Order: sequence, then structure tokens, then C-alpha cells
Amino acid sequence: MKLLAPSILSADFSILGQQIKEVEEAGADIIHLDIMDGRYVPNITFGPPVVESIRKITDLPFDAHLMIVEPEKYIPDFIKAGVNMISFHMDATIHAHRVVDMIKSNDVKAGVVLNPATPVNTLEEIIHYIDYVLIMSVNPGFGGQKFIPQTAEKVKKLKLLMEETNRTDILIEIDGGVNQENINYLSMLGVNIFVAGNAVFKGNIKENVINLKRKMEICV
Repeated sequence: MKLLAPSILSADFSILGQQIKEVEEAGADIIHLDIMDGRYVPNITFGPPVVESIRKITDLPFDAHLMIVEPEKYIPDFIKAGVNMISFHMDATIHAHRVVDMIKSNDVKAGVVLNPATPVNTLEEIIHYIDYVLIMSVNPGFGGQKFIPQTAEKVKKLKLLMEETNRTDILIEIDGGVNQENINYLSMLGVNIFVAGNAVFKGNIKENVINLKRKMEICV
């Protein structure tokens, strides 16, 4: 499974609805939502009201990446707003398993996020309960950053852990600096979901989506 998830963090918010329709018509698979609270990361983006508004525009799945402290306080609102996937940072909450259970009990897929400095082995006690892992290939908080090359090794380590724990059904998502130059390599490593911001929304959106999907599917 290879899925492209444009991040609307890089979209033009003055015509957000139009650009969401553009990526959908071009063949995007998921809409990625970067939710930042100004505490866990030094930036603030948007909350459930915006998600609820754009939910009316498209039927594509919404993937909410919660870069927020105490995500359990806000998860019910995001679920009510219409998200289909929620990932969170384990160091942003005290009881990660409880957060996963909260998400999954509402028929929403649950994911855990690994920051660039977070080792893969932190997943050992939670991997049996989650649906996907989001690997950050930049430090979270801002769009437009350069891809951290060492992320490739992290993907390989995660694949090994998935095999050792018999969880090869988990999806691997990658976010940060994904572009037309590296997406094929990441796909060959085994990444399933590719979050792309500037690589989608800067320039010709339709051509960008088509080219990214073509390159990520070459190895399939």
C-alpha cells in the first residue's frame, strides 16, 4: 500500500477549499492535518473548527498529526470533527496506551510519532496496539524543512521491530522534506504513507501530485 498525504500546512489558506479539491482530483489519497498548540512545538496552526469546515469539502480520509500537549483532552473534538486517523507523540502524554485506546474505541486508526531523536525501541511496549507509526524526517513544528538522511536507518529499524513482534501489518508513515528526489527511495525502504507539503502545494499542484505518486509507486 502506497498512499500520498498532502499536508495542508503548506497550502494557501485563502483558497484552502479549492486546493483540497485540486489534490483530491489529482489523485491524492489522504489529507494530512498538522495540529500544533504552541507548547509541544513553537508554532500554532488550527483546531477542530477548521477540520469540521473542510470535512464538508472532501471525502478523503483525514490524518491528524497532533503536536500538542495532553492530546487526550482534544481527541474527542477532532474525532467529532471527522478525522479518520490520529497520531500523537508519546512524550506529550502520561498514559500513551490509554490515548491509543481512546482513539481506537471510536473506530479511528491510532498512530504514534517518532521524532528524529526518538529511538525506535520506545515502541516496544505499544506496538501491539497501534495501527501505524509516523516517523518524523524533520524536527516537528515547521513546514519546508530539509529531510534528515538518517531517517532511512530508522525506517529499517522499524521494519525489523515489526517483524520481530509479528506486526508487519502496521503502516509506516513519513513526514518532513519528502519530495520527488527522495520519495522513490523511501518507497523502496517500505514506507506506506508519504506526507508532502511544499512538494505538493508549491507550483502546479496537479503535476506535483501525479509525479509524486508515479515515483512512489515505481517499486510496487
